[in-house]
Amino acid sequence: MAVEVNSGQSLTSKQLHNEPEGGCPVEMTVIEVPLDLKPAIEKLVESCLRALQQVKRNRRFDMVAVEGELQASARRCEKAALQQVVCAADVDAPRIRVEGKTLFRVGRFETTYHSAAGPFAVTRSLYREERNGPTFDPVSAKLGLVRGRWLPGAASQMAYLLAQGTSRDAQETARQLGRLPDSRSSFERVGHEVGAMYVSRHAEVDQELIESFILPDAAAGVVVSLDRVSVPLEEPLPGARSPRTRTRRNDAKSSSSRKRRKKKPPAVARNFRMAYCGTVTIVDESGDALHSIRYGRMPQETALDLAEGMASDVFALRDQAAAQGRTLDVTLVQDGAPELWNVLDEQLNTQTLGEAPYRLIDLFHLLEKLGEAAKSLHGDTGFKPVLRGWKTRLLNAKTASTMILAELERSGDTSTPVHDAMTYLRNNADRMDYATARRHGRPLGSGNVEATCKSLVSLRMKRPGSRWKQDTGEHIIQLRALSLSDRWDAALQLTLRPLQRVVRRAA
Repeated sequence: MAVEVNSGQSLTSKQLHNEPEGGCPVEMTVIEVPLDLKPAIEKLVESCLRALQQVKRNRRFDMVAVEGELQASARRCEKAALQQVVCAADVDAPRIRVEGKTLFRVGRFETTYHSAAGPFAVTRSLYREERNGPTFDPVSAKLGLVRGRWLPGAASQMAYLLAQGTSRDAQETARQLGRLPDSRSSFERVGHEVGAMYVSRHAEVDQELIESFILPDAAAGVVVSLDRVSVPLEEPLPGARSPRTRTRRNDAKSSSSRKRRKKKPPAVARNFRMAYCGTVTIVDESGDALHSIRYGRMPQETALDLAEGMASDVFALRDQAAAQGRTLDVTLVQDGAPELWNVLDEQLNTQTLGEAPYRLIDLFHLLEKLGEAAKSLHGDTGFKPVLRGWKTRLLNAKTASTMILAELERSGDTSTPVHDAMTYLRNNADRMDYATARRHGRPLGSGNVEATCKSLVSLRMKRPGSRWKQDTGEHIIQLRALSLSDRWDAALQLTLRPLQRVVRRAA
């Protein structure tokens, strides 16, 4: 097959069949492309033909280099095509109308826009509403660019990589993939810009996400859990004052001989504070997870805001099930922290749900307490059979927790492990009916939220030496929650949508 690339104004193709004497039929494809795309496409064709020749010679060659050359040629084609699209968004008119305002042109200037394939330059007109006012870029407004320069697809990818790891990790991952040839600082700026946009609109975006969610056919209930995990925060030291700004003397010395004084960094401490994690897990009749929506908030945020969002999603899921003639049972499962139970109980109760949710203390937290008590009573070698017996009773008898409490009380042991286990049993007696929960196929543990604490916060935000500010940490924790909930694409599309604005020529 032969390929001929002609310059034109449209993308069309036609096939020509020739039958040379004594030869096989030859098929030629003629492709008409815009003039600015021709060099990139010709380079891609040349790279492909060169690779084919190397393979046909049956000699050892560097396949990695061949892949790299073809990828680079494909990126040039992609970048050239995107450059044409961005150029087409330019509006060159004496005046334009944007959201009811009239702006006048101040000139045409070249700037660099950034795509996943790399940066490219475009000349476009800039406008102002009033003299010496801020300039307005119609290209950025029409295409919905992030920070006025990054195409939304590229910005979304940069934010995703930053949510998975540090800016250094993001840059290296992008380099290995042959995409997003941007600096570490660009990953930081763009990623946090996207995060700030989502955080400012998360209630609206989350509502649209849950309304478009398709409930699995096997869904029989939802399990709601809250937990906490420590995060290293950067905080000013008590009594620390901001460094004073010093001015240099205006003397006769030349500027080259003056030594610039360095500002002392503010005195800060690295303190661990408790962030919040939550999950709403859709389960089947056996209590097996079908899908989990994960949530996170930094320490200075409140658990109430998080619980309100989780409850809103539960209500939407139950409404969808009711519209389909189904019911979703609600189960609350978490550890015994009373402040977390108070927050969940305030949002999910008989009044808000129309029925009482099933409330359970995580079985494994209880067994951990009982294990320490059994060790205190029976020693390191004899506690295991006792603990297994308690677990069996908890799984099969409705009043097992009461009987175990009575057994511990009769022991007369006053050690701390036994005292802690008895206190735990007394405080949570109304949330330990594991036998009934088991018969109805309800999960007995809060493993989903425990795993979320690790995957959402610990793996990303507790690296050695790391420390976070409140705002930047909130960006990362919420973006990461989207990616772990398989909601990234839809959420980012909704988040970046307001950046696009209609631009018209003024009469």
